[in-house]
Amino acid sequence: MREHLTGQFTPGTSILHRLDARAKFFGFLILIAATVCTDAWPGYALLLAVTAAVVAICGLPLRTALASVARMGWFFLLIFVMNALFFATDDAIWHWWILTLSVPGIVQGAQVTARLALILVMSNVLTCTTPPLEITGAIQTLLSPLRLVRLPVEDIAMILSVAVQFIPTLLEETDTIRKAQIARGARFESRRLHERAQAMLPLIVPIFLSAFKRADELAMAMEARGYRGARGRTRKKSVPLPLSGWGALALCAIVCAAEILL
Repeated sequence: MREHLTGQFTPGTSILHRLDARAKFFGFLILIAATVCTDAWPGYALLLAVTAAVVAICGLPLRTALASVARMGWFFLLIFVMNALFFATDDAIWHWWILTLSVPGIVQGAQVTARLALILVMSNVLTCTTPPLEITGAIQTLLSPLRLVRLPVEDIAMILSVAVQFIPTLLEETDTIRKAQIARGARFESRRLHERAQAMLPLIVPIFLSAFKRADELAMAMEARGYRGARGRTRKKSVPLPLSGWGALALCAIVCAAEILL
């Protein structure tokens, strides 16, 4: 059986699965704002508890929820090192040339890394519990005020939705190409940085080529089916946000207010 892909919608009957997509999307944005606003460790502890509770409620396996974070481990390490070594301060622990290691820099790096990890896990929960078409509708609702300035809201929502849907596919192809390159002698796990850098080039080029090929195939398929833009197309009738959605937004707002106070 094929392994579940990161960010791929997983059908379920949990409260989050049944929650209105607009409430989930707006709640996700509120939690992102709370994550960005917090700068104290009690605030991060609260966000971690909220994220863990959300993962437990939706029934998503912990390995799946953290898969995107594990895949980007080197990126998080780079973000931490960049913040730890380039944070200007007077009480430096170690200094050499343009590199300055200090306690505030280490704290700053840990905070930025924690914020990115929490946002990544929450976005993974959103995409795993919400069908792609419902995400499109939520994005369209969010962008609907832009119709006043004559922006193609429907087309923008379609583009963003397609981009979100392609993320699991590209991750699967990346893993397949990586395994093929390892079988051909690529040394992704080497301790030498130059060998890892040399191994990345045969991985990046096929990924970009595959992405462009899939985009071209999708464009041809949509054109063959008569797609000429979202304007004028029929869509699901908009219904008022149910009480459960308002309740979820209220909880997210309370968390955001608590983060600001902390």
